[in-house]
Amino acid sequence: MRLVDYLDKGASLGPDAPCLTTDGETLSYAEVQQLSYRIAAGLAASGVEPGGKVAILSANDPIAFSCVFGISRAGAVWCPINPRNEAAENRELLDQFDCEVLIYQAAFAPLVDRIRDALPKIRTFVCVDQDPGSGQDPHLIGRSRTVGWDAFCGGVSQPAPDLTGPDDLALIVGTGGTTGRPKGVMLTNGNLETMTALTLMGYPFGDRPVYLALAPLTHAAGVLCFPVLASGGEIVIMRTPDVHAFLRLIPQHRITHTFLPPTLIYMVLALEELDTMDLSSLRCFWYGAAPMSVARLEEALWRIGPVMAQLFGQTEAPMMISIMPPSAHFDADGNIARHRLSSAGQPSPLITTAIMAADGTLVPRGERGEIVVRGSLVMKGYYRDPEATAAASQYGWHHTGDIGYLDEDNYLYIVDRAKDMIITGGFNVYSTEVEQALMAHPAVQDCAVIGRPDDKWGERVVAVVQLQSGTTIDAAELIAFAKQRIGSVKAPKEILLWPDLPRSKVGKVLKPDIKARLAAEVG
Repeated sequence: MRLVDYLDKGASLGPDAPCLTTDGETLSYAEVQQLSYRIAAGLAASGVEPGGKVAILSANDPIAFSCVFGISRAGAVWCPINPRNEAAENRELLDQFDCEVLIYQAAFAPLVDRIRDALPKIRTFVCVDQDPGSGQDPHLIGRSRTVGWDAFCGGVSQPAPDLTGPDDLALIVGTGGTTGRPKGVMLTNGNLETMTALTLMGYPFGDRPVYLALAPLTHAAGVLCFPVLASGGEIVIMRTPDVHAFLRLIPQHRITHTFLPPTLIYMVLALEELDTMDLSSLRCFWYGAAPMSVARLEEALWRIGPVMAQLFGQTEAPMMISIMPPSAHFDADGNIARHRLSSAGQPSPLITTAIMAADGTLVPRGERGEIVVRGSLVMKGYYRDPEATAAASQYGWHHTGDIGYLDEDNYLYIVDRAKDMIITGGFNVYSTEVEQALMAHPAVQDCAVIGRPDDKWGERVVAVVQLQSGTTIDAAELIAFAKQRIGSVKAPKEILLWPDLPRSKVGKVLKPDIKARLAAEVG
């Protein structure tokens, strides 16, 4: 299936049903379909052929998201560009991915103007919500043309035969530049079909789900829309991330499914109005993209409801390496399964997951090593980067870069990123274990644990902690708290209290930024 086929499948279940809803206004499936035909026609008129690269630079917006289906209907490749990136990073991604057309919101016109002259491969710039010219015909700027929305998609395209196959590209996604030059992950129609199938197989779905998208549609929140569309469901899109509005929208629209990264879930749990909201419509509240505090997860199961659902994946193997539906959070007797809340669930069907030693041998259950996967969920490779592709697929497996193990019940535990492991006094200390211990303290909102050079120990364990609003605590008290849970070797030797932690565009704590700031302070 192409990305547009999920839209068409939903339309076949009822063309007049609500498809995309934002700020109280709704587009039906038939309206989004017709819009996708017009967008496909506009791309064809701009010279985009099957396999051409088309980028979207937008915040959460129903028209911009509809462009995904127009791109797919034209046989082109969707390249999501995160508006929170720096201008230089977006310029690099657009050039690196060979994008021919850039569709953008007027709010990002200043960013586009700064990088336009450095993007010779882009022939057409399209503004979705404002005519950038005089309201007349498309006009030329330099070697490219800038087109208003009505001029771009004023034609009507007839359904064309599907000339794409399962191995053809559906999208190219940037990995982000936190560990060097960003790479372009090539995901095929088959990759996303596997992801969608695993989502529908692994989590509770019923007739006409209603999905609330607060997180950026350029990331996990976007690809989770496809199984909802295939079920004829409605997607309620939030233009800006507001946890107060998020809570109000759940009863207002009878939301059944949603996704938030842990950082935003912690913010929801901090809201007093949470306990007065009617959340009875919820069936599946996904969390993922970063480790979640076990203490906060247990709190969520009590206060939000028995609907929490974990997913573990990465851009190169999207979303569904392992799955943990709401039912897996409880034992057979109905009590919370505290013993496995720190797991990432069980490896999903349709792909193979194993634990590998550094020499390429697979290790038995209970032993730690790198999590490796193979199957139709795994990317086609990195765009025009055969060396990086080969490095990520050594020994015939895709290497996730995560250290973990499988227990006797086939639950997967992620103990750390390989690059974040700390070696202190000859002992391996996994930062996530220390973070879980600190997050169990009620005063801790979030934290990050890193290793810093130490003359005696090689590295010492250092924690940077963000406290809950309105709380205070002594660093020595937190260290003692951690020692009681994980022992003195693993407990932090130093704790720094910061008002906030540096985060990526999707809410992940940026440990490289923390290390750089601490190194600069020492220097």
